[in-house]
Amino acid sequence: MASCLKAFSRKKFVDPNTLTSTQLNRCLSIFDLTLLGIGSTLGAGIYVLAGDVARNDSGPSIVISFSIAAVASILSGLCYGEFGARVPKAGSAYVYSYVTIGELCAFIIGWNLLLEYVIGTSSVARAWSEYFDSIFDDRIQNFTLSKIGKIHVTGLAEYPDLLSVLVILILTGVLLVGIKKTSLFNTLFTGINLFIILFIVCVGLYYAEGKNWTDDFVPYGGSGVLAGAATCFYAFVGFDVIATAGEEARNPSRGIPISIVLALTFCFLAYFGVSAILTLMWPYKNLPDGGALPKVFALRGAPWAKYVIAIGALCGLTSSLLGALIPIPRMLYSMASDGVIFK
Repeated sequence: MASCLKAFSRKKFVDPNTLTSTQLNRCLSIFDLTLLGIGSTLGAGIYVLAGDVARNDSGPSIVISFSIAAVASILSGLCYGEFGARVPKAGSAYVYSYVTIGELCAFIIGWNLLLEYVIGTSSVARAWSEYFDSIFDDRIQNFTLSKIGKIHVTGLAEYPDLLSVLVILILTGVLLVGIKKTSLFNTLFTGINLFIILFIVCVGLYYAEGKNWTDDFVPYGGSGVLAGAATCFYAFVGFDVIATAGEEARNPSRGIPISIVLALTFCFLAYFGVSAILTLMWPYKNLPDGGALPKVFALRGAPWAKYVIAIGALCGLTSSLLGALIPIPRMLYSMASDGVIFK
């Protein structure tokens, strides 16, 4: 038992002299890491989440909820930044727990992270295919159901979502090309998403009405603001991909902390802008269910906005899906290098 406990609690030793040496390609700049973090964090939720939280929890004070959630996320991000600067290795929380707590904890955290990334990949891919299919009035779903039929198994989808499988395979091919090309691909889609968010905010200012804020800014009180902040906090999940790619950063000690703070700051500004515009354009009580943003634009006489928002949502989902895929091989590589799983 003593030797077993010793094995479970032994810690990973990192030689300070070889701290930055790696077989991976250190090619990611602060710009690359920041866009990687933004792409992983800023998915399609920005087009959906704000409406639900404003209607049910916070009202126009959702901007305060996002501010509180952003501060909490930045504090969490600084912890990742501190670890990433001290231990610039692939593996994120797995490596940090191995160095500080022990092997058993690291083993459990490593598999939990892999489970998170695999489930995240599948769920985002499903959301991508459903969003894409909705643009074409669910023709892909109807065609699949007519040819294959429904799957009557609890826990599985009604039909095999072949489109989501195809998207995952395509993005896996992008990953195989190398991290630098993957970063360029992510930068393109994240840039389009950010541009569309900025465009939506600017256009939304034209339709904004101050009375929607002045009539009742905090309708649900302080408890509503905090309840909204608890939900909004999950909108900032995803920045840890920066720490996972720490072994491929050019200067991890400087790049990881700066890029995490920059990524969370940009995400906060995006969430703040969209939620502010949404609640200024339409009374929070009457916000439509599910995808409030394109519906509100249609109610204000701009139905064309749904096509622009659809492009932004697909680009955001693509970046988010890529962000869920990137850590998987790096986690496996890190665990295998340590001998925690077979090499």
